[in-house]
Formats: sequence, structure tokens, C-alpha cells
Amino acid sequence: MNVEQMKAVLKEMLTTTDLTPCVVGHRGVGKTAGIVQVCREIGREYVPIRLGQMEVGDLVGIPFREGDRMYWSRPAWWPDDTAPPAVVHCDELNRAQQEDTLQAIFQFVEPPAEGLQRALHTHRLAPHHKVVVTINPPDGSYQVATLDRALIDRMVMLYVETDYQCWARYAAVRELDGDVRGFLSGNSSFLARQGAAMDMQVEPTERGWEMISTLRRHCRFPGDLAMEVYAGIVGKEAAITFMRWLADRAGRPLTAQEVLDNWSEVADRAKAQRDDVQAATINDLLATLQVRPELGPEREEHLVAYLAVLPRDLRFGFIKSLLRIPAVAMAISQDRYDAVVFDAIRVFSAEAQAA
Repeated sequence: MNVEQMKAVLKEMLTTTDLTPCVVGHRGVGKTAGIVQVCREIGREYVPIRLGQMEVGDLVGIPFREGDRMYWSRPAWWPDDTAPPAVVHCDELNRAQQEDTLQAIFQFVEPPAEGLQRALHTHRLAPHHKVVVTINPPDGSYQVATLDRALIDRMVMLYVETDYQCWARYAAVRELDGDVRGFLSGNSSFLARQGAAMDMQVEPTERGWEMISTLRRHCRFPGDLAMEVYAGIVGKEAAITFMRWLADRAGRPLTAQEVLDNWSEVADRAKAQRDDVQAATINDLLATLQVRPELGPEREEHLVAYLAVLPRDLRFGFIKSLLRIPAVAMAISQDRYDAVVFDAIRVFSAEAQAA
């Protein structure tokens, strides 16, 4: 993505989520300038900290005693709870020269757990303050440390590259020298020479998919930008596969909600699903019913109707799993559902007696 796209993503993330964006880009591409501009546009204070120049004491504060207890003074850069909303820019994260400095900031860049505040040692950051990170890619061109996967997994990687059109618009707004602009309009290859590809070895994780869920719920990204953002969380292969899955509505498995609440509309689709697609629907139903097992009369009938269209092996396996959920077991074991459920229960009983 270019700097303009990066700014659009940052605006969405910083105003609607607690996730931590990490802007990855080569020197001079406009990472810091873009973040400063975003802060101005969304009305937030800009608080920069250069981690390459900091020691642990600069982050966690100096220890002092009060009676028999130890406390740590709040760092001068730390935004006060009553201060206007701010964005703390953790610059040069992978230039932290001391290992313990990098370990100390690890906690701060991690998004806060639900209902809690972002923290750094004993300090708690007020929820209206946000955090953004910038780094140069570890491609051998920079004196940077390699970030471990646990730290990478806690941030949303945004890869920013040089784009002439984006720079040309910036140059026009800033009224840069006309000859410079004219030269680069015909020689854009001299704007910046990219280094090696920026690959932070991002891989799919449970945390990553939860981040994507948060972004899809709260953020709206233009065009193909969503795929780039998701690739910075779960990797390019997973992101491409996910986007293709989103686009293939016809081949997408039915959801638990569709089966339980809209059966008359999806019954024909349910009958036509391949076994591997049925397995996805079954998994979603099991997860949903394990969390919320109470079934009203209508949902109860829809669930049994879905059981009836399943192939025998899938139906028996699904019923066996449903019987482990007491409230659901009570619902589907009623006499009026014997035509669908009884055979499966009889087989299970025989298996149990044989064992």
C-alpha cells in the first residue's frame, strides 16, 4: 500500500479499535509523516518515543519506595489519564539496542484484553489513548533486531511502499520545487529504490483471526486494501484464500444462524451441499449450540429438519455430538422426532452395551 492508503487504514483502526498497527517500510517512504498527519486529521495528540534511544528505565520509570512498598515513577512521555486523546508512536521498535528494552515494550504494544487497559509494567494507559508502531524491514539493509513471532503476532503489519502518484499529490500540496516535480514526473524510478521484499513471516494464528474479526466488525477499507491489511495479520496465502471465500457466496457453507433461523429459505441449499461443506456447517452449529444451547420451538424444528437432509454417516455423527449438550439432547429426543433421531440413538445404545 502507499502512504495515502496507510493513512486511511490507520484512521479506521485508531478510531474504532484497540489493535496495534505496525507500519513497515523503507527509509524515507513517509511512515512518520503519515502518522503525524493522521493524528492531526483525527484530532489526536502525537506522542513519539524513539525506542532505539531508550533504556528500560525510560519506559517503566525509576523505582522509588513509599514505606515498605516499591513503586515506579511515570515516564515523562506517558499521556495522562485526563489528557486529550493521544497516539503514542513507538518508533524504531526493532532498533531497540538492548534486549530488555524490547522485552519491556512487548507488553505495551500488545492490544489490551477485553475490559482491561493497555499496560507497561505498573502503568495503565487510559483507553482513549492509542498506540502505533513503525519499523524498517529486516532485509539486511538496516541495523535492526529480528522480532520474534510472538511479538509480530500481536500487531497488524501494514507494508508501505513508494508510489509516484501518491508522492506527486503530496508534492503538489506542499508546493515542492517545480523542477524537482517535473524531473520526477518523467523519471519516477529515481523517486526511491525499493529494497528487498518486506516479509515479516506473518502466519495464521487464532489471535490473528480474532484481529480480522475485529477489523471486519468495526472498520471499512476501500477496494482491495482489505486483503493487504489481512495479509499483514495472517499472511498472504491465508488472506487471499479468505477473500476468495468471501467472494464465492454460492459455494459458501450455510451458517448456524441460517439453518436455525431461516430454514425455509436455505433448505434446498442444505440438501445440495457437499459433505465437506456440510462439515463446516455442522462445526458452526456445534460451536453455536455449545455456547447457547437453548432452542425455541421454531429453532428446534429447523435443527431436526437439517438433520433429516444429512447423509446417514454425517447425521449419526452430528447427533452423537448434539447428545453431549444436555439442553439440545432433551429437545431432539422427543417422540415426535423419532423418524430422524431414533435410529441414531438406537445405534449408539447398542454400541455402548457392546463396549
